[in-house]
Amino acid sequence: MAHITIIGTGSMANAIGGAVADGGNSVDYVAKDAAAATIVGDIVVLAVPYPAVDSVIAQYGAQLAGKVVVDITNPLNFETFDSLVVPVGSSAAAEIQAKLPESRVLKAFNTTFAATLAAKTVGGLPTTVLIAGDDADAKQQLAAVLTAGGLGAIDAGALSRAHELEALGFLQLTLAVGEKVGWTGGFAVAR
Repeated sequence: MAHITIIGTGSMANAIGGAVADGGNSVDYVAKDAAAATIVGDIVVLAVPYPAVDSVIAQYGAQLAGKVVVDITNPLNFETFDSLVVPVGSSAAAEIQAKLPESRVLKAFNTTFAATLAAKTVGGLPTTVLIAGDDADAKQQLAAVLTAGGLGAIDAGALSRAHELEALGFLQLTLAVGEKVGWTGGFAVAR
C-alpha cells in the first residue's frame, strides 16, 4: 500500500484520489492554499492549475525532497486557449524538475479528463494514464498504484516526453472547449 498526498481539491484531485483509494492506498488532500500542511505521502500529486505551481513549490518545496512528485498540469494560455506557455521544446514537468532537483518528477494524468478517470473508461476502453519521467522506479511505483485502482498505465518514456504529453493534453482540451469531444470522452489507448 502506498501513501499519496494530493495537493488540490478540484475534480481532477478527487478523480485521481478516488482511483488511488480504490486500489487500497491511503490518500491525503491538501488545499493548494492551505496555510501550514504537512506532506506525508511518498507520492505527491500536484493537482493544481499550472499558474499555481510556483506558489505550491514555494510553500512545500522543502517537504517534496526525496518524494515522487507527479505533475498533472497542462501549461496552456487559459486566456486564449491558443498556445502553451512554456518555452518551445520544454515542458511544465521539466520546469518543475529544475525547481525540485531532489524530487523525482513524473508527468501523468494530463491526457485524461476527470470524468474518464472516475469512470475508468473512455470510449469503451480502459482509461490509461501515460507516465513520463527519468526515474524508472518512480514510474513503476505510480503505475502499480494506478493499476491497483483499476486504471491502465503506460511508461511513455523519459521526462523529455512530457513535452509531447503536454501537446496532446493541449489538443484534447481545445477539442473539448470547442465542443468537438465531450468532457467524458477524450483519447484512449487500444492495445
